[in-house]
Amino acid sequence: MGKVIAVTNQKGGVGKTTTAINLGAAFGVLEYKTLVVDADPQANATSGLGLDPKSITANIYDCLINDEDPAKIIIPTDNPNLDLIPAHIDLVGAELEMINMPNREHRLKMALDKIKDNYDFIIIDCSPSLGLITVNALTAADSVIIPVQCEYFALEGLGKLLNTIKIVQGRLNEELDIEGIVLTMYDTRLRLANQVVDEVKTHFQELVFDTIIHRNTRLSEAPSFGETIIMHDATCKGAINYLNFAREVLQKNDLTKMKNKDKQLSN
Repeated sequence: MGKVIAVTNQKGGVGKTTTAINLGAAFGVLEYKTLVVDADPQANATSGLGLDPKSITANIYDCLINDEDPAKIIIPTDNPNLDLIPAHIDLVGAELEMINMPNREHRLKMALDKIKDNYDFIIIDCSPSLGLITVNALTAADSVIIPVQCEYFALEGLGKLLNTIKIVQGRLNEELDIEGIVLTMYDTRLRLANQVVDEVKTHFQELVFDTIIHRNTRLSEAPSFGETIIMHDATCKGAINYLNFAREVLQKNDLTKMKNKDKQLSN
C-alpha cells in the first residue's frame, strides 16, 4: 500500500509545488511508482507536469464532488513512473459545495483509498491555505512535508500550521505524522539564509531534513517548459538536491539499504 504524503504550508511562495512535482519525479527515477495529486485550484502542479489545466475534462474536483473514480482521471506524465491527478480552477468552489456533504473532511481519503495499492507514493500538492481541501489532504495523508524558504519571516505562520496538524491528528487522522521540514530557496551568498537555517534547526531539530534545496535558475525555469527538473536538466544542482531529498525520505522510511556514505549524491 502506497504512502500518502501531503506537501503543505499555508504561506505562499515557499516551494510547495516545486517540491511536490520534483520529489515525485525523483521517486520515479529511483523506480518507485508515484502519483502526484494536484489539490490546488491554481493547478500549478498540473501545468508544471506539462498539461494545460484548461484542456482537461476531468480532475480532482470530480472525485471530491461527483464521486468520480480516481483511476479514470489519472494521467501518465512524461516522467518515468510518475502519474498525475490534475486540478482545475473549478476546485475553488469545491469547499463551499462540500460544506453540507457527509464525511466532508474524508472525501479525498475515500477517493485515494481506491487507488492507494497501485502506487509506492502518493504526493498531494496542497494550496496555500488551511481550508477544507487542505484539511482533506491532511486527513488522507500518512505524513506531511513542510517546505520552508530560507528567507525573512521563514517561521511566520508555521505555528498555525502545526496547530492545524495537531487538530487533524486529534479529530480526524490520529495516524498523521510530520515527515519533516525541508528548507528551500537557499542562497549560499546570503548571510540571512544561513541564519534562517540555524533558526529552523534550533526550533525543530530532528524534524528538519538534512537536504537543503538551493536556489537554482534551472529549477526556477523548468515549470515554464512544463517539465520537472529531472527532465529539464538532470545534472544541475536543483535536480541533485531533489534526488538527494528523495533518497533521504526513502531512507527515513526504511525503503532503502543505502549506507550513510552513499546517502548523498555529489553536488
